[in-house]
Amino acid sequence: MIRDGEKLLLIRRSQWVVAPGAFCFPGGGIEPGETEEQALVREVSEELQIRALPVRRLWRSRTAWGVELSWWLTRPLPGDVPRPAPAEVESCHWHSAAEIAGLPGLLQSNHEFLAALARGEFSLE
Repeated sequence: MIRDGEKLLLIRRSQWVVAPGAFCFPGGGIEPGETEEQALVREVSEELQIRALPVRRLWRSRTAWGVELSWWLTRPLPGDVPRPAPAEVESCHWHSAAEIAGLPGLLQSNHEFLAALARGEFSLE
């Protein structure tokens, strides 16, 4: 999660990746030998062309097909502005949690994250 006040950064996936055109939060898989924090820094760099600082893990979940997800609060380094890396990201968007929940094509895991946030299971503060 990258936030700016009440807005959260969302991406629309490129046509060349799994779930093309879907909306989701930035992120991806852990490569062999990486920690969660290292994977987060690499994925944010690959998708948004920025340097990121992992702040803290917010939540964990599991997809219907058994993939474990870790949701992290992240801060870009000062002066870095997210820009889509076209091979992976079609576009970047800043929206409130309520706006994101209403987007067509939002990945199910992201709906679950927003529901947990609304239930107060964690805070973005």
